Amino acid sequence: MDYGLQISASGALASIHAQDTLTNNLANINTTGFKPLLAGTMFREAARIEDQLPQFSSNTLLERLGSGVLSAPETINFAQGELISSDSEFDLAIEGDGFFLVGDPNNPAFTRDGRFTLNAENQLVMTATGTPVLSEKGDPIQIDPTQGILEVWSDGRILQNGQPVAKLAFADVPSRDILRPIGGGQYASKDGSALQTIEGSGSIRQYMLEGSGANEIDALMKIQSASRSAQSNIGMIDMQNRLISQAINTFGRLS
Repeated sequence: MDYGLQISASGALASIHAQDTLTNNLANINTTGFKPLLAGTMFREAARIEDQLPQFSSNTLLERLGSGVLSAPETINFAQGELISSDSEFDLAIEGDGFFLVGDPNNPAFTRDGRFTLNAENQLVMTATGTPVLSEKGDPIQIDPTQGILEVWSDGRILQNGQPVAKLAFADVPSRDILRPIGGGQYASKDGSALQTIEGSGSIRQYMLEGSGANEIDALMKIQSASRSAQSNIGMIDMQNRLISQAINTFGRLS
């Protein structure tokens, strides 16, 4: 493939990937506890450097032109979302740093989606997925709805009629760079291994939910920018195709 076509194609692919990521952010502007992904690009090294073959000869001028770009690894923006009032005693929001632990007690997932409810076995679960919410002991939390209104303190303690029922598992990780979204508003380690946790430093707020971290205006502007970038690169591909075709036809007649 022509070198210029390769550079333009890499820019187009990176821009299209950014569009997909940003469109997903925009689609989740009303999703409770959603944290948007940040998309970017990074410079691509020359082929012999990228392939770790520095001993091979190369065209110095072409290497100075660069090899285009690649999509950079996506990062998650964990900035605090707006707290929104709710009428449900099971709805909880986190103000500050920390996550609820849900799912497998041996390898729990993290979530900021505090829309909880009771399943048929009276276990506290995520409304969206039915995933069990875990206590600090690592067990599913059992709630007897006949024992009165639920009261949840800022440190995660759950009471009914003033009597302790359980305490929510509330934790964080030393570095959030190891987290990846796994769907359903949940996060896990990138390699699937159990996360090393630290105590969450935020506070839990009952009768509240955390709004989406995605910003509609910001997402729209970035989608438009990525779209223009993709169109520019595709235009360059089209122009180079026409130049190559013209050159072939011209030199073909001369021969």
